[in-house]
Amino acid sequence: MSDVASPAGVSPEAGMEIGLFTFGELSVDLVTGQLIDPAVRLREFIDLAKLADEAGLDVFGVGEHHRPDFAIASPAVVLAAVAEATSRIRLTSTVTVLSTADPVKVFEDFTALDLVSNGRAEITAGRGAYTESFPLFGNDLDDYDELFEEKLGLLLQLNSSERVTWSGKHRPALKDVGVYPRPVQPHLPVWIAVGGTPSSVERAGRLGLPLYLAILGQPERFVDLAALYRRTGEIAGHDVESLCIGITSHFFTAATSQGARTTFYPYYSRYIANNMPSARGQLMSRESFDAWSSPHGALFAGSPQEIIEKILWEYEILGHTRFLAQIGLGGLPFADAARSIEILASEIAPAVRRATSRPI
Repeated sequence: MSDVASPAGVSPEAGMEIGLFTFGELSVDLVTGQLIDPAVRLREFIDLAKLADEAGLDVFGVGEHHRPDFAIASPAVVLAAVAEATSRIRLTSTVTVLSTADPVKVFEDFTALDLVSNGRAEITAGRGAYTESFPLFGNDLDDYDELFEEKLGLLLQLNSSERVTWSGKHRPALKDVGVYPRPVQPHLPVWIAVGGTPSSVERAGRLGLPLYLAILGQPERFVDLAALYRRTGEIAGHDVESLCIGITSHFFTAATSQGARTTFYPYYSRYIANNMPSARGQLMSRESFDAWSSPHGALFAGSPQEIIEKILWEYEILGHTRFLAQIGLGGLPFADAARSIEILASEIAPAVRRATSRPI
């Protein structure tokens, strides 16, 4: 894998990296009936990131949306605030909607984050599940894939070279220009996030970029995609052992299985109804929720031991090196989210790391 893509922190002898991310969705408070204030929501997630950092988790990420039901439109700005509240946890976008962003500005923003965090910044580039940023930033949705391909190429060139000459279709050309300052790290780690599109997986493999798979359906259906990623990377000349896969999943844990599911269900069912386009406003039934929470389901909701076993089962079939848990879904109260993070850090992460560590 090229040094452009190397995800700092990945260490086979230490075992799987465990982290958190949030989109900062703005749900209606189940107690007050009022929409959660964006300022309150952002402050909560900074505090949760601080908790995760102190507890020893590896990664914290925030997403990008441009909608009234999400609080985060600028991941780099929010992560800069998180950087000041933390000291060691790695900081990533989840994702940066690169199709509608200016790669020069993305690189500059995450370089600033890298500088203020002393080398902890990462970029996760994606095309986004929502399309509101296309008209907002003057892009044509018909150019959906072409925009991403072109802008990713420019971002990687900016990341690898201090001076850049570049031309494309959707942005003015650059001729021997320097982009400054440069990050603390030799190169910013750039991950590619995909929801299950084979062509996107092949792109990541061809470029040797680390890959996130968003597990929203049955995990088994991603086995072929993981194999495709590694096969494409190997054909392109990359070392298969250095091709990293991260898994992202919805998450909540508590001391007991029943306690976790009873607490989480009303929030999660509402999250699915309000924030997942495929649900079309329909609350998830408890029967479906329990099925999703089953040992081979996509949802991580249960006791610590259940979560450990599910992460390790997915590790057996996918071979990933990083697991990111999506937290705070559906307006889950701060105290419940904080306790869930504490359990993830103190009980789940050590067991998973021990089971997945290997000598180099």
